[in-house]
Amino acid sequence: MTDGSGRTAFPPAPTGLGALSVAEIMAGYRRKAFTPRDVVDDTIAALQATNEACNAVVTPMYEQARAEADRLTRDMSAGEAKGPLAGVPVTIKDLVFVADVPAYAGSPMNKAFVPNVDAAVVSALKASGAIITCKTTTCESGYKLTADSPVTGTTRNPWNPGRTSGGSSGGAAAGVAAGCGPIAIGTDGVGSIRVPSSFCGVVGLKPTFGLVPRSPGFSPPSWASLAHTGPITRTVADAALTLEIIAAYDLRDPASLPVSPRRFDTNAAPLDGIRIGASADLGYAAVSPDVRAAFSKALAVLDGCGAQITLDGPGLDPGILEHTLKPIAFTEQAAAVATKTAADLASSEADYRDVVTAGRRFSGTDYIEAGYRRGQARNAFVKLFERVDALVTPTVAVTAFEAGRIGVDTIDGRKVDSHLGWSPFTWPINLAGLPAATLPCGFDRDGLPVGLQIVAPWLDEPTIFRIAAAFEQAQPWARFWPPLALRELDRARTKA
Repeated sequence: MTDGSGRTAFPPAPTGLGALSVAEIMAGYRRKAFTPRDVVDDTIAALQATNEACNAVVTPMYEQARAEADRLTRDMSAGEAKGPLAGVPVTIKDLVFVADVPAYAGSPMNKAFVPNVDAAVVSALKASGAIITCKTTTCESGYKLTADSPVTGTTRNPWNPGRTSGGSSGGAAAGVAAGCGPIAIGTDGVGSIRVPSSFCGVVGLKPTFGLVPRSPGFSPPSWASLAHTGPITRTVADAALTLEIIAAYDLRDPASLPVSPRRFDTNAAPLDGIRIGASADLGYAAVSPDVRAAFSKALAVLDGCGAQITLDGPGLDPGILEHTLKPIAFTEQAAAVATKTAADLASSEADYRDVVTAGRRFSGTDYIEAGYRRGQARNAFVKLFERVDALVTPTVAVTAFEAGRIGVDTIDGRKVDSHLGWSPFTWPINLAGLPAATLPCGFDRDGLPVGLQIVAPWLDEPTIFRIAAAFEQAQPWARFWPPLALRELDRARTKA
C-alpha cells in the first residue's frame, strides 16, 4: 500500500493511548502499563483536538466516561473488572440512542429530544465493559452520504479538512481515523458506514441485515428496510470482536435474526480455494481513474494471497437507482416524518425537504413495484454466489470531495446523480441485505484514501473476515495516519 506518489510512506503514529487497537489496550491493562483512566484521558484529548479540526462530536460524554474509567480502574486493581471490552473507549453515532443523552439525529426537529432507553447495541457494549465517550455527527436523519447537518454544520476529513468525511457516519469514521479510540458505532442505509470509512481510510462493516438489532433506540425509523448497524475500526480484528458483541437476537426488533452467538477468526491465512468475483464498475458505473488504479492493485494483492480472481458481478439493471432504490429509500424517508408539517420541516436542509417531497410523490404501487425489482436484484446476487464465494468492488467511485457538497455530478467525464450516483457500489448491497466491509487499499494522487469493498453471501461474515485479514496482513494500512490530524493532536497535547 503506497501513498499517492507510489512510495511506501508511513507517517509517525499518534502517541496517545486512544490510537491503540483493542488488543493493544487490553494487553496494556494486563501488564498494568496504564489504566482505563489513562486511556480515556488520552482519548478525550484526541477527540477534542479532532473535533476542533474536523467537527466530529455532537454531544461530549466526557465526565461520564471519566467516572466510568475511574470505576473500572478500581475494579482492575481489585481484580474484578470483566468483559471483552472492559476499559475500551467507544463512540456512538447520533442516530443511535444512549439513554439520557440528547439524540439530535442531525435534525432541528429533534433539538429537545432525549431518549430514556439505550439502543440494543449500546446495551451490549455497556455490558461488555466499553466506555462511551461521545455521540458523533451525522447528516439530518441519515439521509445522505456526508455528515453535514443543520445541527452540527460540516464534518471534515482528517486527511484533509478541506474535504468531506463522507457520511452519514462521518463523525464516527473521522474519529477512528484520527486516533480517538479503536471503535465507533455507525449505521448504514445506503452506504453510511462504508462511504465515510473509505473516505477516512479505516475499516467499516455493514453486517447482514438483521444480524445486529436496531430497536429499541434507533432514530429516525427511516430507511426502515435498508438500515444496518455496525462497527467502524482501524483493524479487522477489532471489527470482528465488536460484531461478536453487538450481534444478537432481540424480539423488540422485527427484523432481528434469531441467530446464536458467533465467533469470527481473523488470523491471516492464505486464501487458497477462495473464489472472488471482481467488478470495477458493476458493468455500468462511472469510476474515477485513481479509484480504478487502486482497485486493480488490490486485485493483484488478493491474487498474491492465493485467491482465485475472476471478473464477475451480479449483472444488475443499470436503472436500479431510479427505479428500485429511490422509490424505496425516499418513500421510507418520507414515512419517517409523515406526521411532520411544512412548518416542522422549515428548519431542515433544502435537500432533505426535496427527498421527503419526492418520497411523498411515490405511490404505494411505485413502492411495491420497486420491491419486486428489489427481489430481482437479490436473486442476481443469489446466482452470483453460486459461482463465487465473495464479490469485491471499489467501495466508492471517487475519493473524498470538497467539504460542504452533497456529492459530485461528474466522474471521469460522465454525468452521475449528485446524491447517490457517485456511490454506486454501496446501496445495491443494502437492497439485497448482504454483509459488506470496506478496507483501505491505497491512495489517490492527492493522498486521499481509497476503499476496497468485500461482499459475501447472507450471514457469511466469516468469509469477509478471512479475506480482510489476509489483505490486512499483505497491506498494513493501520500504519498510515492522517498527517494533519497528527499535528492537531500533538498541538493539543502540547497546550494541555
